[in-house]
Amino acid sequence: MMFCLKCWDTKMKVIILCGGLGTRLSEETKKIPKPMIKIGELPILLHIMNIYSKHGFNDFILALGYKKNIIKSYFKNKKFKDWNIKTVDTGKNTLTGTRLLKLKKFIEPNSNFFLTYGDGVTNLNIKKLYAFHKKHKKCATVTAVHPPARFGELFISNKSVKKFEEKNQTNMGWINGGFFIFKSDIFDYIPKKQCMLERDPMKNLVKKNELAAYKHNSFWQCMDTLRDKKLLSEIWRKKKNW
Repeated sequence: MMFCLKCWDTKMKVIILCGGLGTRLSEETKKIPKPMIKIGELPILLHIMNIYSKHGFNDFILALGYKKNIIKSYFKNKKFKDWNIKTVDTGKNTLTGTRLLKLKKFIEPNSNFFLTYGDGVTNLNIKKLYAFHKKHKKCATVTAVHPPARFGELFISNKSVKKFEEKNQTNMGWINGGFFIFKSDIFDYIPKKQCMLERDPMKNLVKKNELAAYKHNSFWQCMDTLRDKKLLSEIWRKKKNW
C-alpha cells in the first residue's frame, strides 16, 4: 500500500507521556526520568519520536512531571531538524488521564492526535494505524499487541515434563500497546478529578462503542524493568532498527 505525505495530516500532534515516576526501574530512575534511559546511544524517548518522525509526524508535545528539568534541558541544548517540540509540565504525581486533560488547550477542536507512553518501542506502521482510525471513525483507536513471551511452557504428566515449548508471542492474546489515536472528543470522557486514562475513560469509550483496536502482530516491547532495558539494548545492538 502506497502513501502520499500530501494526503496525510502530518501536522497532527504527537503527545508522549513522560511524567511518571518509573518506580519499577528505580535502578535508573533515581537519577533520571524513565524516558531518558538510554537504549544504545539515545534515550528511549528519542527512539519513540523517531518512530513517528520516519512516517512524517514531527509535531511533539512532551507531557512532563518527574524530573522534568532533565528532559527540558536535553531538548533545549539540542537541535532537531524539522521537529517542533513543546515541553509541558503536567505535574509530578498526575495520573495519565489527568495528564492528558491538562493538554487540552494545545489540541484543536475536531482534530485527531496521537498519544503514547514514553517507554515503549515498536515497528508499527504509523500511517496504517492512522488510516485504520480514519476508516472506523471512532473517538479512539488503541494499538493491540501481543505481550512479550517471557517463559517457556511446560507440559507435565506424572511429575515428568513431557514437552517443553518456547512460548510464541503471537499466541498470547492482546494487550494495550500504548500507541493511541484520539479525536479531540476524548476530553469529554476524562473527569476533572484525578484519573487513569486506562480506567474510566477507556471503559466509557467501550460502553459507547467508541474504541477501535488496531492489531499489530509484529515487534513491540515496553521498558518496565531492568530486564526489559537490557533486552531492548541487545535488540538495538544487533539490528540498529525496530
